[in-house]
Amino acid sequence: MGESVLQQDVLQALQTLKKQKWVDLTHTFNSQSPHFHAFNPAKFDTLFTHDDGFFAQQFSFAGQYGTHLDAPIHFVRDTRYIEELHLQELVLPLIVVDITAQVQKNPGHTVTIEDILSFEDQNGIIEADSFVALRTDWSKRWPDHDTFNNIDEAGVAHVPGWSVEVLSFLFKERGIKAIGHETFDTDSSEEYRKHGSLAAEYFVLEQDTYQVELLTNLDQLPAKGAVIFNIVAKPEKASGFPVRSFAITPNQ
Repeated sequence: MGESVLQQDVLQALQTLKKQKWVDLTHTFNSQSPHFHAFNPAKFDTLFTHDDGFFAQQFSFAGQYGTHLDAPIHFVRDTRYIEELHLQELVLPLIVVDITAQVQKNPGHTVTIEDILSFEDQNGIIEADSFVALRTDWSKRWPDHDTFNNIDEAGVAHVPGWSVEVLSFLFKERGIKAIGHETFDTDSSEEYRKHGSLAAEYFVLEQDTYQVELLTNLDQLPAKGAVIFNIVAKPEKASGFPVRSFAITPNQ
């Protein structure tokens, strides 16, 4: 009897979720899509067509391609691969920190402690074990390579992002679980120049957690109240892989 009640609870929870708003946070990608400059473009080949009896393809791309999940091993030696991430880590309460106003004034804006405290003044404290996504609306530049990279005539990039200071505050003071953003890298271009490396990305992965890069549609979500699902394949010993990220948020 008890087991039957529990089964009904799970099924009822699913029906409740299906009645809510589902938002796809994942870019569709192809060989022409923006990608990290050190990687080759994706390659899609048709192996068989329906004339052969079935349709099958072969895909070739770097693990960190399109909207993707980075496992700790991506930057930090002797840490976890994708296959070692627990399923419950991949489904988390979602908090969306919106800095689009700052980015409109300065495309290379680095999120500050003041930005975070202002967010909390309006929305309450950022809860522990949350996934915090940084909304910059940079994803609206997809799929244009030039505007996505935003490199000026002097060869200097101007791209928004995180700082080590803010990430340290969120992980150590607020106890968050994971992060995501709309850009190629965790670090803003300014933060990269400051440290001469992707110090913010290293910091995140050093926390034995993951991040999701190249998110989209964050503008369709509330600051709080949604849940993010990061559904990723399970290749052996992978440092990263394209992810199907989506969020469920209550209908208003």
